[in-house]
Amino acid sequence: PYRPSQALATLVTAICACFKSRGLVAFGPGIDVVMASSTVGLTPASSGGIDLTVALDMEEPPIYYNKSNYIQTASGNKVSRQSVLCGSQNISLAGKSIVKPGVILRGDLQLLRIGNYVIIGESSVLRPSYKKYKGSFSFFPMNVGNYVTIGPRSIVSAQQIGQCVDIGEDSVISKRCIIKENSVILPGTVLPPDTIVPPLTVYGGVPGRYLGDLPESTQTLQKHRATMAYKRFLPQKQDAQTSSKSTLPPPRELPATRERREKQ
Repeated sequence: PYRPSQALATLVTAICACFKSRGLVAFGPGIDVVMASSTVGLTPASSGGIDLTVALDMEEPPIYYNKSNYIQTASGNKVSRQSVLCGSQNISLAGKSIVKPGVILRGDLQLLRIGNYVIIGESSVLRPSYKKYKGSFSFFPMNVGNYVTIGPRSIVSAQQIGQCVDIGEDSVISKRCIIKENSVILPGTVLPPDTIVPPLTVYGGVPGRYLGDLPESTQTLQKHRATMAYKRFLPQKQDAQTSSKSTLPPPRELPATRERREKQ
């Protein structure tokens, strides 16, 4: 069965980070909240006052990329030059999304609409779903909502992915699947065709199945995660090479050359 300990810990972290600036009271399993004038300190109930405020304020380190390896559009999309966009006229990136190296977007099959703050991991494939009808294949448009993160090496053929969805690495989302908003697909999951993932649920396993529910704060957490993943993806800072040019003295003229120049 799904054990929500990690989700609860993440929830408590987000709540306390939010309440820090508002001066409210937070709570959590096995956690006492120590209120101060300007900070909210988390201390384990069984221990004697370990302040975790600093840990809650820490952000993940930035990820630097070579600017020459990416194309940045006017709307803030960062598309790797090592990705493959088939039928680019049918691919719509709303803005501030990241397409990493090795990604394949199959816009040549049908329309592919991708929202804001969508992070597509390395070597992933987004392929519109299809259905066989009277001996021919009919492809359906694929819609990916805002604040969606897709882990590396995933194959996604879903018909629709709602907002604030996290798809783990090495996952396979089969054709015509519908993933509703605020849901999580665990790494290595293989969803069978025509699977419908309800909101605020966790799916995992092979084949993918329901494992548990998520808290109402999942939407806020996933928005923060996708937004920070975009903001932390920064171009490399070129080292300021202060190459001091050596100033050489002018060449000395020979006496005969100087006399000839003065006569002229």
